[in-house]
Order: sequence, then structure tokens, then C-alpha cells
Amino acid sequence: MTFPQFLSILLARWKVVLGVLGVAVGATAAVSLLLPKEYTATTTVVVDLKGMDPVLGIILPVQLLPGYIATQMDIIKSKRVALNVVRRMGLANSAAAREKWQVDTKGKGSFEDYWSDVLLRKLQVKPSRESSVISIRFPGDNPEPAAAVAHAYAEEYQRANLAMRVEPARQSAVFFDEQLASLRKRLEEAQTQLSDYQRSAGFTATDERLDLENARLQELSAQYSLAQGQNADAQSRLRQLTDFLARGASPETLPDVLANALIQALKNQLSQTEARLEQVSSHLGGDHPDVKRLQADVGSQRAKIRTEINSAAVAIRNGAAIAQRREADLRDQLARQKTKLLASNQKRDQFMVLVKEVDSAQKAFDVASQRLQTTKLESQNSLTNISVLSPALPPTKHSSPLVLVNMVVALLGGALAGIAAAVLVETANRRVRTAAGLREALNSPVLAAMFDDRSVRLRARRLGFARPGNGFLRIAGGSSVK
Repeated sequence: MTFPQFLSILLARWKVVLGVLGVAVGATAAVSLLLPKEYTATTTVVVDLKGMDPVLGIILPVQLLPGYIATQMDIIKSKRVALNVVRRMGLANSAAAREKWQVDTKGKGSFEDYWSDVLLRKLQVKPSRESSVISIRFPGDNPEPAAAVAHAYAEEYQRANLAMRVEPARQSAVFFDEQLASLRKRLEEAQTQLSDYQRSAGFTATDERLDLENARLQELSAQYSLAQGQNADAQSRLRQLTDFLARGASPETLPDVLANALIQALKNQLSQTEARLEQVSSHLGGDHPDVKRLQADVGSQRAKIRTEINSAAVAIRNGAAIAQRREADLRDQLARQKTKLLASNQKRDQFMVLVKEVDSAQKAFDVASQRLQTTKLESQNSLTNISVLSPALPPTKHSSPLVLVNMVVALLGGALAGIAAAVLVETANRRVRTAAGLREALNSPVLAAMFDDRSVRLRARRLGFARPGNGFLRIAGGSSVK
């Protein structure tokens, strides 16, 4: 179907188009005028997403804002808020509300549940696209009740939002209060155990005895090391003396004898006396009193030397025995000091364990106490991040039905329906209305169309060939001759 054919069908079936259009417009107008008027009250609330929590100091992360707004919308449309609105509006005291509930449910179910469902079906919640503002709309037959319900929803939403923040804090406060009692008891028990152990073991928080015992151990270790060296040296000297005596050698060549200053001094004195004796003997003879006296001195000096050498040997033996006994004594003292220090360390470790238990109990008690104070403050919080931006006012104009909008829609819809009806009627009763239609119907070319009188013009007009003026000849090809 070409566009000229389509236009010819509309011109020929204009009555059908106008009839359908008139019916659509009339029906729409009648329905719009007969429908009861509905008034929609609107209130807007703003959700403060950037504000800091006055108690916890928490700022909501930016990435959680969309989900937070969606959660707030779900809260507004929740059963909890709807029930609070029903109670706030006092519908239970309304005879009309009771009668409607009885009629609709025949007295079955809960009155508040029924009306909360009714309110939720009518409630309209819409967020703003680029802000944190949420619109709450409620339609009604009268402006004042609709505004009252919308306002009640905004306020009950605020209370529900605050309650959902406060109620967990109250429950947490009760929990922490119970836990704090057990933590306090645990702390007292740990402190008692520490005090008892301090009294029994003699420890204090700043006990210095352990440091003294460590210093004593280090001192004994140093003395023992020195005594070991001295004993080793004394035993070496004793072995040399024993070897000399076993070989039958004179102990005069012992290092201790050679290093003895008294013995060396006596030997020098003996050498001098022997030299004088030899000199005097060569001049005076062997029987001279001076010679006798010098000989007696030489014998006395040699006796002294032997006595000193024997004393040195005895001193070596005694020194070895003393060094051995000292080493053994220091070894015993060192072992006893190690045992004592080990016992002290064990007591100290036990003491530190008890101290750590007290510290742990104290920290747990402090954390619980601080958390309890925080939750108590939070449970007493009366601030919310929800504010009413614009209160609900009784609307002055009804929101539905919108007569003008309905009429425009009826005009457009009726026009489209009329055009569709004309096409359907034309399809059911097909007519030849244009030269192109005739050519398609006969499958033959149309040479010309001639109009000469009124009847022919009327017939041609019905066929779609008529033009203003008297008869003319139109040749199929484009030109016209009058």
C-alpha cells in the first residue's frame, strides 16, 4: 500500500476515523469526570550521608551510599513503620476504619496488619537521582488525611531509623554489663593470686635480688676460672717436684727454688763465705780460729739453704693441696649458686606469669568498660541522620484523574484506533480509489481519465481522480489537458 492509497482510504473512511476518535474521547472524558478525585500528599526527607556519628565518629564510606539509600527506602516501606503509622493515626479508634476492616476481612486477622497492608499498597517512595533526598508520597480521597499519613510516615521513619541504631546499642550495653562483672571477678582473682605469691615467695614488682644473685654467680664463675688456673699451675709444680725427687735429682734446680729470692740470697752469701774461707785458709791454715769460724758459718748457711729448699718443696705441696681444695670449694659454691639462681628464676617466671595474667585481665576489663560506656552513650542517643526537608501539606489540586492528560492520550489513542479501524474496514470491503489502485486491480496500464459532467466527476471523485474545476483530461503519465 502506497502513501497516496493510504490517504485515499482515510479520506474515504473519514467517518469511521472520526467515529472511533469521538467514542474514545467521549469515553475518556466521561470516565475522567466520573472517577473520584485523588489527592497525593508529598513529603521529602534528606539522609545525611556525610555527617559523622556523634558517638562513634564513623563516616559512611562513599562506595556504600547507593546501598544505604536503598536500605533506607526498604525501611520506609517496612511493616514496622506501617504499623507505627497505623497506631499514630489512631485508626483503631475510627468507626469507619473498623467497618471497612470488618467488610473486607469479615473480622479475620489483625486490624493493624490489615491497615498497614492498605497503607503500604498506596505508599510511593522515590529516591532522588543525584542526591540523598527521598520523596514519600501518599494518595487519598481527601487532602488532609493524605498529608497526615505522609507526615506520619516521615516521622515514624525517623523514629524507626533511630530505634534500629539505639536498640542494638542497648542490647550490647546489657551484654557488656554482664561481661564486665565476670571480668571484674577474674581481675580480682588474678590480683589476689599475685599478692599471695608475692608474700609467699618474697617477690615484689621491682625485686632486685635476682640481679644480685646474677652478679654473685658471675663473680663466682670468675673466681672459679681463676682457681682452676691456679690449681693447674700448682699441680704442674707438684708434678715437677715429684719427678725430680723420683729421679734422685737435687731439688735445687726446681724453678720454684731458682725463683726463690731468699734461697738465692743464701747461696750468694754462702759463695761469699766459701770464698773468704778459702782465702783465709790459704793464709792462716786450717787450725786458725777464723778459719774454724768461717767453716762453721759455711755449714750453717748450707743448712739454711737445705731448710729453705725443703720449705719450698713443702710449700709446693701445700700450695697444690690448697689450690685443689679452693677449686673444689668454688665449684661447690658455683653449683649451689646456680641451683639457687635457677630456683629464683623459676619463682620469677611464676611471678611474671601471674603479673601477665593480671595485666591481661586488667586490659580486658578496661576494654569492656570503655565499650560499655560507648554503648551506653549510643543507647541514649536521640540524634538521627534523617531530617524532614519539606513537610507534607494538604494538596490544593487533585493528582488524579488528570483530565487534560487523559484527553491528550485519548486524542492520540483514538486517532490511532480510528486509523486502524478505517484500514480494517477498507480491507474487509476493498475499493478502487486511485489510478494506481485501478492499475493494480486490472493489472493493465491506465491511459487517461476524463471528467465531463457532474455525475462523472462525482464518480471520479469517489474513485479519487476528481480535481477542482470543470471537466479535464488527465493522461496517465503526468500531464493534464483541459
